[in-house]
Amino acid sequence: MTYKKKILIIQSIHKEGMKLLEKNSNYEYEIVEDISINNLKSKIINCDAVAIRTSKLPAEVIKLSKNLKIISRHGVGYDNIDLKSSKEKNIIIAITAMSNAVAVAEHVMFMLLSISKGKNMYHESVKSGNFNERNKLSKTIEIWNKNFLIIGFGRIGQSLIKRCLGFEMNVFVYDPFVSKEKIESLGGKKVDNIAETVKSMDAISLHMPLNKDTKNMINYNLLKTMKKNCIIINAARGGIINENDLNKALNENLIFGAGLDVFEIEPPQKENPLLKNDKVFLSPHTAAFTEECMIRMGKETIQNIIDFFEKNLQKSKIVKL
Repeated sequence: MTYKKKILIIQSIHKEGMKLLEKNSNYEYEIVEDISINNLKSKIINCDAVAIRTSKLPAEVIKLSKNLKIISRHGVGYDNIDLKSSKEKNIIIAITAMSNAVAVAEHVMFMLLSISKGKNMYHESVKSGNFNERNKLSKTIEIWNKNFLIIGFGRIGQSLIKRCLGFEMNVFVYDPFVSKEKIESLGGKKVDNIAETVKSMDAISLHMPLNKDTKNMINYNLLKTMKKNCIIINAARGGIINENDLNKALNENLIFGAGLDVFEIEPPQKENPLLKNDKVFLSPHTAAFTEECMIRMGKETIQNIIDFFEKNLQKSKIVKL
């Protein structure tokens, strides 16, 4: 009897991804929606692979695994997985590196345009019967010929720059791991000093992982040096922006607005002042939640597991631990 690899799927993924397992006789799977620590502890013991979305996979769970060889993340961030215990047990962590770049880049532009053009303000003024009061509304701004800084130039940043150039923006890029030649070939200008560069930017978008180097990277000291018409967008990871500092800067009119798809604590706590700040445009960590992207991520999440066991997994999809 052929041994079937056991796949634990923590939180369901798109049915198109599941079809890859259903038609492959080498695997069996279980979908787990109860993401409590105790339940995950009982489920992880004998599985060979884990597919995971946004739920936490802490050390106390990972250390109980006996056969686990790969954790396939449904997305590109992996701060919900304990890396130290994964490394100790020689568990590979893979990401869906090819799936979400377009969706997230579009979401950044959606936020940028919504904030700069006063989407909520205009929409509510018409719905509330204040059409003739339009000359009294707050100012809106153009993005044409404005300076846009992309911090982090992986696949999402490289997808975003195309859209920014389509709006005839001047794009600057900060990423110490990407060459000047690569950035310039895509129409951007490489910069090496964030603190100096932000002073002349009209918009900033964040696209890097959350770690000890990036936590609170955007803080009050940096925010107060920015232009008053600057818009900052975070569709990467909560915690890169200090939320209290951002709220303070917005209330003091130090910057024009902010777009947040991610938060330090998710879901954000009710007392988080940013939830009541009219200068913030919010979305619930859904930048990649287009139908097309969910199909791509579901398929890539499962394909990464299959490729691993068939020794075909691309190195570019493996997180360096």
